[in-house]
Amino acid sequence: MSNPYLELFAAPGAKGFSAAGLLARNADRLGLVRKPWVKTSLAPGSKVVTEYLREAGLLPHLEALGFGVVAYACTSCNGMSGALDPAIQQEIVERDLYATAVLSGNRNFDGRIHPYAKQAFLASPPLVVAYAIAGTIRFDIERDVLGVVDGKEIRLKDLWPSDEEIDAVVRAAVKPEQFRQVYIPMFDITHGEREKVDPLYAWRPTSTYIRRPPYWEGALAGERTLRGMRPLAVLPDNITTDHLSPSNAILADSAAGEYLAKMGLPEEDFNSYATHRGDHLTAQRATFANPKLFNEMVRNADGSVKQGSLARVEPEGKVMRMWEAIETYMERKQPLIIVAGADYGQGSSRDWAAKGVRLAGVEAIVAEGFERIHRTNLIGMGVLPLEFKPGTTRLTLGIDGSETFDTLKNGEALDESPDPGEVVWRDDLGVTCRRWNWRQGVRTRLDASARRMWFILESLPEMPLAALHEAGGLLLDELRLMMPGMRADSHLLCVATEPTDSV
Repeated sequence: MSNPYLELFAAPGAKGFSAAGLLARNADRLGLVRKPWVKTSLAPGSKVVTEYLREAGLLPHLEALGFGVVAYACTSCNGMSGALDPAIQQEIVERDLYATAVLSGNRNFDGRIHPYAKQAFLASPPLVVAYAIAGTIRFDIERDVLGVVDGKEIRLKDLWPSDEEIDAVVRAAVKPEQFRQVYIPMFDITHGEREKVDPLYAWRPTSTYIRRPPYWEGALAGERTLRGMRPLAVLPDNITTDHLSPSNAILADSAAGEYLAKMGLPEEDFNSYATHRGDHLTAQRATFANPKLFNEMVRNADGSVKQGSLARVEPEGKVMRMWEAIETYMERKQPLIIVAGADYGQGSSRDWAAKGVRLAGVEAIVAEGFERIHRTNLIGMGVLPLEFKPGTTRLTLGIDGSETFDTLKNGEALDESPDPGEVVWRDDLGVTCRRWNWRQGVRTRLDASARRMWFILESLPEMPLAALHEAGGLLLDELRLMMPGMRADSHLLCVATEPTDSV
């Protein structure tokens, strides 16, 4: 089995569907079939599509190639294509195969189509059908052979319909009465036939689909501290709402899957994250649950960023699954922050991308830039979106997730002194970062070429000499580790009107 991959078919216009149907007809008449490892589906945006494909006699040919109608509207292209063949899925996992998806939808984010499809490629509807026959993307779709019939090599040009054929199908098969048959009955309901409903919804406490939301209760309704926030994640550029809150199928070994199993649901009924958006206990477990996430706080042994829904809990530095990290911080009542690069929150305007981080305890997000709608959603959920000043990023500041952050109103002064060996830095916008002195290379402009330098530890409030000596000792110890063979002298400078054991 070489390069198994997931093939999906979404919802274009009448010409696109007609072209796909004609190509499928031509392939079917020649005896060509899709490769057995390719999963296929047809998900039109309207039932009218099924009617005109049937009218044109093209639907049976699409079905012969595996493109049967599975549902309408947001299905396959939104990650609800269903499970892969278990044998193929096992091969993908065990051999770490680079499985891909080809679809005629408009989203190709990592992991969106299926968690095991590492990449997704957008194509026209007839090309999707052609790739199902080819069975691989490592294929020159214009020149390579799709099959051999009676000794003749069949290429794409032998199957491709002409513009005249496509237009003829649309003129003959797409009819106004099809739209009337589908849509008029949907709205032609008399008052007497309407179902009687209660004016207030009767919440079911054990439902996994709709549950009373907690946004105006308890800690979520309280005032944000915006102090002592620890990073839940340090993220690169181009984080999408699919990274923040995926909508695709729920896997059994995911946090949401484990929760649904405890609630008594069999795996075949887990459905997708999108269908459980009304239940915050399920949906919040989708927060950063994308297996394609790169959290820069989690590294491999070689220093590269490890892929996965992972987090590093501080101050222990313990790496765990993202949801377990969120639960840990919830138990500690630890305020959280997210640090990110440019274009944070791009993609589908998914409100759960904001709801999820708020339920996780995130009070602020600082990034180089935000997608406009997602920024609005964050504000609506009470999460403060902050932007780095131009020229400043998580990289120039050397942020690694071990810090804590404060946001101070109107740049008010700190009301606490640094811990031993610690420096507190605040920019003129009032964002404060606490971290150890020896990591302040960017701010102090010290680099590997520096040979002579002064480090001054100041104590403005009274401070025991022992604590000041401890801070200086910690600094010197770390400098010696960084620069073996260095020479260091330490001096105590104090101003006092009378002898004292504090400075």
